[in-house]
Parts: sequence; C-alpha cells; structure tokens
Amino acid sequence: MTLPTRRRRLLSLATAATLMLGLPALGATVLAGPASSADPAADCVAPYPVSELAAGDAVDGLTVVRGTTPTGFTGEVLGVLEDGIGPDLDMVMVELDMPEFDRTGGIWQGMSGSPVYAEDGRLIGAVAYGLAYGPSPIAGITPFEEMDTYLADPAKPDARIPLGRADARTVAARAGISPAQAERGFRELPMPLGVTGVSARRLAQAQAKGSDFLEKASYVLGRSEARAAGPETMVAGGNLGVSGSHGDVTMASVGTVTSVCAGRVVGFGHPMGLFGTTTMGLHPADAVYVQPDSLGAPFKVANIAPVTGTVTEDRLTGVTGAFGAAPAAIEVVSHVAYAGRSRTGASSVSLPELAADVTFYQLMSNQDRVLDGPARGSELLSWTIEGTEDGTPFSLGFTDRYTGSDLSFEPAYSVAEVVSHLSYLDGVTLSSVEARATVDDDLTTHTVGSVQQLRRGEWVPVSRKAPVIAKAGRNVRIRVLLKGSAGRLVLPVDPIAVPKRAAGRLVLQVQGGGSSWSSASGRNVTKVAQALADQQRRDEVRIQFGSPEKIMGGYDEDFYEEFYLRGPAKPGKPRGVSFVRESTLGPLDHVVDGVKQLRVVVR
Repeated sequence: MTLPTRRRRLLSLATAATLMLGLPALGATVLAGPASSADPAADCVAPYPVSELAAGDAVDGLTVVRGTTPTGFTGEVLGVLEDGIGPDLDMVMVELDMPEFDRTGGIWQGMSGSPVYAEDGRLIGAVAYGLAYGPSPIAGITPFEEMDTYLADPAKPDARIPLGRADARTVAARAGISPAQAERGFRELPMPLGVTGVSARRLAQAQAKGSDFLEKASYVLGRSEARAAGPETMVAGGNLGVSGSHGDVTMASVGTVTSVCAGRVVGFGHPMGLFGTTTMGLHPADAVYVQPDSLGAPFKVANIAPVTGTVTEDRLTGVTGAFGAAPAAIEVVSHVAYAGRSRTGASSVSLPELAADVTFYQLMSNQDRVLDGPARGSELLSWTIEGTEDGTPFSLGFTDRYTGSDLSFEPAYSVAEVVSHLSYLDGVTLSSVEARATVDDDLTTHTVGSVQQLRRGEWVPVSRKAPVIAKAGRNVRIRVLLKGSAGRLVLPVDPIAVPKRAAGRLVLQVQGGGSSWSSASGRNVTKVAQALADQQRRDEVRIQFGSPEKIMGGYDEDFYEEFYLRGPAKPGKPRGVSFVRESTLGPLDHVVDGVKQLRVVVR
C-alpha cells in the first residue's frame, strides 16, 4: 500500500471500528423526571484540521474513570487513514496513555466521544474506535471538524477492512498482538443498549426465549439520582447517556461528551444506531468504575441520571443534542395487582423502534416487582393501544387470561407483539400503551372433555366413531362438557342451523382457547382491529360447524386426511353448499385447553 503524503508524511492505517464505546453498567430502578440543574459550561473549542496532523504529534484528552469529573490522558498521533470512516471522512490513529491503563490494558467501552486535543488546544476529535483483539492503547479518532457540522451522511464503511502487511506490522508492534491478527483488520461493533428496571437474570432469559423484536445485545444499566450526575457534569470528557426510553425501563447507551457549545452537546464519535434525524433522551451519567477484560475491551460501569434534553441527530460521526425539554414520547403504563399488593409503572419511549421492547420489559418487570417471586398461577390481562393512522386517532384493546407455572413472558409478549406490528405500519404513530394485570395463585384449568347431541329429548355422547347426525334445513343441538382441575362444567350451545343444501362431509370442531394460536396482524389498523375481534381468548370455547375448508386452524392431521382429503363425494351424491356456523362460549373463570374434532353426517 502506498502511504499518502500531506503537509508532513503520515502513517496510513487501513481500519474500521471495533469499539462502539458506551457500555455496561449495574443496577435497576425508576428514573425521575427531567433534571433541573444548570446546563454545563460551554467550551466551544475550535476544530483542528486533520490535514495538518503528522505522525508523532503530541495529543492530550479527557475522559471519566469514576464519578463525573473528567481525568486527563496523553498520547501521540500514529497516522491518518484516508476515507477510513466513510467517503471523505478520515480516521486519525493515536496511541494513548494514562495511569488507568496499567489496570485496564488500554481504552475501554465508554470512552467513545472522549475529546482529543492538539498541543495548541484545538480539538482533533473523539475517541471512537479500537482494535479487535483485547485491550489496547491504540484508538481511532473521529475528526471533530466533521462532528460539529454533520454536513452530510457519508456511506457506512464495510464491516471489516483488512490491513496491509506493512501497516499490520506497525499496529502489531504498538498493540502487542501478532501481525497475523493485525492483518485481519478492524471491524465495527453495534452499540448495545443498557436496560434499567430489569434484572440481569430476567434480561438473559428474555434474550434467550424472546421474540425477534427484542434487542438481543442489551445489558443491565444502573440508575443515578440527579444530585449525583446533573447536566452541569456534561462537559468535554464527561459522561454522556443517550436513551430510546426512560422511566421504569430506560434503554440507553453511555459514552463521553466531546464538546458543548451554545446549549448543544456533541459526543460518541460514532452512531448509536445511525438513526439520522431522531428524537432520543439526553442524560448525564455517573461512572462507577472501569471493568478490565482480558479477552475483549474493558468497559465502563455507569449509572444513568434523569433525562435533561433531546438528542436530535445520530450520525456516522456521532450524536448531537440540546439541553432542555425531554423528547416527545410514547407513554407505556402497566398496572399490576396481586394478593392485596399493586403497583403502577411507566416508561416514556422516545425512539418508536423500541416501543415493543419497552412494552415487554415494562409489563414483565412491574409484575416481578409486585409478585416478588415466581409468577405461578393465573393472570387476567387487559390492554389498550392508542395512536393515529394518517392523522386519524384509533384505539385498540384486548383482554385475555393466562394460566401456568411461569407467567413471566407470555402475557407481556401478547401485547408487545401487537405493538411491534403496529410500529412498522405506514402512517401509524403510537401515543400510548396501557396494560392492567390481575394475578392470583390459581393453577386450575378446564379441558374440553366430551360433546353431546340432543336426540329425541336425550343427550347422546358423540365421538369419532359415533358422529353428529344432522338433517339439511334443520337445527342441531349440542352441548360441551368440560373437565379438568377446575372442575366439571356443562356449556349449552345455541341451536346450529344446517343449510337446506347441506351435504357431503361436514365437521364439528370444539376448541378451547388455551389450545388456539393467533397473532393480531394486518396491513392497516382496520385489519388489526378485525384480527383482534376474531381472536379467541384462552378462557373461551369456540364452536365451528360446517365444511372442513371453511374451518380454519386446529386441524388434527389424521382427522383432516380421513374426512376431507379423500376426494369429492361419490358420483350421484351432491357436494352441497360450503358453509361454517361459528359461536363462542365464555369468557369463563378459567383457561380452557383441548380440541375435539368430530364427523357430521347429513341425512
């Protein structure tokens, strides 16, 4: 590779990023409202042109190791990678040094955004990238002359950029890795989101069992009071939190402030999620310590403080925001009651892409808080989702009952999945999600036991071997007998009218809601509302009578093969009109499991 020559000879290193710095922390609880302390003092420092840098130039910078007060570090320029971050967006490579490196081995996740200055005090840029192999003092710097303007969105770099042999030898010598490792180059890592209000165990379980909409790279984040980390602490080199939600459930990343000027703050030096123009929460944070990691990059353990402004830009070169009011948000509220205890929790979602995640964690964590133990028993959950579609308000709702030895996930998923679907419909803007859950210790359920038909004044059992007998143009009278741990129960069914032209093979299906599966979907809100109206509750029994091709779901494969897929009716026998008669029994006081599928003979 030919090394470029500028005002002086520079060392060019092919690289992309590994450290999306702004990371793990501990703890979990409710955040207060916006902090009211004074805004930080502005620095309004001038950018140092990258074109004037040379290998060997001395630098110094600021970052937080503990608490909220920045600590100084020193270093020197190794070189500049032209177009290293994107077209016409160079990366400055530096080797840094500070006493903390004796313990951590190098830069850590959470240093992203740490300002790096030239000898004359001008701002070169922000620490934003690091080597892929373990701790290292070598950092990639995003130029501040790009960070403070966001003139355009350069293309995102390749996920991995290899090093040439000469550059690999230089990097290997500086970073303490082998040339072979260095030749693999650098890669960019996604910036994980911390989550408050959810324990580490619950978070791991949710990520392992969870639906696709859940963010899989999240970690447990802590909470700090405003008095420990107010907005006045958000100075150059200070902690910087950016959130997609705040409240009971705060989903945020913690990095470092690069510069503050005219009521605005710039930081990170790389995107949080590359959302472009956006609305996210701006937070101070309180660093607990830096955790060494011999296998990967060390990371900062931090607590995030209440929201103190709005992040408006999330670009390839970093994030920027303004101090003041919190961003507009989707309000997610949960009410949970159990054994005389109750709690109402709330979270505000400023990043719509996280609405489903926050809905799930809000319901699950509030339930954990109220029950303070395993969620075993039954839960009656009602929820309402409100918003607008192309400016027209809508309100959707549903109620269902759940019973099981672990209610930690299924009830919360049921509403979060609908939120996820709505969040991606064109023209739909959500404004609120509210859920009410009443939990008890009752584990008993009903099961569909048998079906009886009224014939000549007597209730006669029907089965696969003894089918339902129907007459065209007449009514069929049946009833359903439930059994199970919740006890026996007889459910009468309204008379079923058989069409005059009914003939051929018919089916009677009796299905408990606990054995059904459905997910409200549709290409617009009207379709979603219809899907919810058609959805069977788990404490209901649905009766379907008619042509097999009209009865959707719940098929027993052998039954379907035997009574429907044998082909058309015999010659001379009319096929009859295709129809289905449907009714729903309930809601009952318990979940109902089981399915019965029976033949119907028309005479």
